[in-house]
Amino acid sequence: MKHTGPLAGLRVVDLTAMVMGPYCTQIMADMGAEVIKVEPPAGDNTRYISVGPEPGMSGVFANVNRGKRSVVLDLRTEEGASVLRELIAQSDVFIHSMRATAVAALGFAYDDVVAINPSIIYTNCYGYGRGGPDSGLTAYDDTIQAECGLPYVQEQLTGEAGYVGTIIADKVAGMTALYATTMALYHRERTGEGQEVEVAMFETMAAFMLVEHAGGAMFDPPLAPAGYPRAVSPNRKPYRTKDGHISALVYNDKQWAAFIDAVNPAWAGEHYATLEQRARQIDTVYGLLAETFAERTTQEWLDLFRSRDIPAAPVRTLDELFDNPHLEAVGFFEEVDSPNGPVRFPGPPTWFSRTPGRVAGPAPRLGAHNDDVRDELDQTRRNT
Repeated sequence: MKHTGPLAGLRVVDLTAMVMGPYCTQIMADMGAEVIKVEPPAGDNTRYISVGPEPGMSGVFANVNRGKRSVVLDLRTEEGASVLRELIAQSDVFIHSMRATAVAALGFAYDDVVAINPSIIYTNCYGYGRGGPDSGLTAYDDTIQAECGLPYVQEQLTGEAGYVGTIIADKVAGMTALYATTMALYHRERTGEGQEVEVAMFETMAAFMLVEHAGGAMFDPPLAPAGYPRAVSPNRKPYRTKDGHISALVYNDKQWAAFIDAVNPAWAGEHYATLEQRARQIDTVYGLLAETFAERTTQEWLDLFRSRDIPAAPVRTLDELFDNPHLEAVGFFEEVDSPNGPVRFPGPPTWFSRTPGRVAGPAPRLGAHNDDVRDELDQTRRNT
């Protein structure tokens, strides 16, 4: 498939595994980059963690590795290391998700790689940054959620510590690795200088959580404990209606006035009239709204709110996303042929007027491009 998009012409050597790094490079592939996924002989573990059309091609793997080329290299051997060095010499980005000691032991720390290609962007995807005492710890999404306070926040919402129902740390860190790498590429475009980039899951998620939850704790002296009260209110949840659930946020003063005018609940009064007043007693407000929402059906509430420009949505299942009329209208899903038949991928969520991205192709079988890549390297050697 021809590479299109704003990153067309870029070559990425991808030594990442699981989700954080592969999600970063999947987006790069969709945006036009040529991504060569270097895998050990056993393959990336995500090949085997969910259902798929054949062994080694799980849905998770297929989604975050679509459009890439797979090359199997045993980097513990001189033959495998030699091929990787040749790829590095011809690439723009080197990205890995190994611990610092492991990648150095293989001979591909930053100093090793920049000696081969001085202008390369070298991105480290770590669990914890190298400057701290936890830098050598193994990290997964669950443990990073715990480190950054997500289970604590969930306990305030539900009464029991728990993870959120998506691998949010992996994905947020993957997107952070993407923007960090492209920023470095922008600097290189202006100056010609390559550089080393480090993205750590823990630091990424600490920054992510503290956007709103830093609250009064960010001042010196602290004005209040960390936490954004509205986000951790036990009553902040979809409202039960007569026949189901609805999500609605009667938030700013204009929306609040429209809601009170349309519904005229008995509990309405001046003491809830402003956002500042409601924020100070948010648990009470949510509780009153919950009582009121139980009086009508989901569709009745949706009709009312949409007529008054109050944000509201039905509570959908994951399967319903695949038949969502809005996603269908904007062409969100892209069907791609693969050796196992058509695959319906969620496409890039971004839009470019001149350099649009697209799903770069199906995910590769393990080592599917070994011969092609080696032939290309041989051709390059003959031409130099």
